[in-house]
Amino acid sequence: MYTLHYSPDTASLAIRMVLAELGVPHKSRQIDRAAGELDSPAYRALHPMGKIPAIETPDGPMFETAAILLYLCDRHDALVPAAKSPERAAFLKWLFFTSTNIHPTLMQLFYPERTAGAAHAEAVLAHASAHMHSLLVLLNDMVTADAPKFLSIEPSLLGYYIGMLMRWMGSVPPDSPAYFPSRNYPALHRILAALETRPAALAIAEDEGLGATVFTNPQI
Repeated sequence: MYTLHYSPDTASLAIRMVLAELGVPHKSRQIDRAAGELDSPAYRALHPMGKIPAIETPDGPMFETAAILLYLCDRHDALVPAAKSPERAAFLKWLFFTSTNIHPTLMQLFYPERTAGAAHAEAVLAHASAHMHSLLVLLNDMVTADAPKFLSIEPSLLGYYIGMLMRWMGSVPPDSPAYFPSRNYPALHRILAALETRPAALAIAEDEGLGATVFTNPQI
């Protein structure tokens, strides 16, 4: 049994959708952020940095979104290429491309002061915005050229992860440096449009009050 500690529309979103897609028994426990739970000793024992998400597993507590997703999908042999599959190497490089490039660059767009202080926030935003576009073009071009099963209209770990990230980038005002709607990246948009119709995605989106077009036309 897993226990996911989550908060609506945070990095726990992809994990909730993947757990629903896998159909495995689990508990989802909403964190009381207003009461300071993220800083409590009990939560810090699960996630030493006091961030979201954290999950209790039969093998001990885990944190880091990509690590949790990969652990769950490998453990249940679904939504990812098998360890000895010819697609495994390509899947891993694009998963880590997403977790070490797209995800942190998005954090720079949303919290530029964390990178270099408030005095340099505008410079961080300008650099991160240009960099994000180049990253999304690379990913979109890869899908267009290679059409991998691990990032396609079929449900997948990487699809849910990218869907969550692009949800946030499509939910800000159009004049924001962080605005990157999925429709500007056609290959990715097709994937997300299919993925958001999945029963798993719809169920979690409804539970968190995120609307039916959770990835392609985010409602905040």
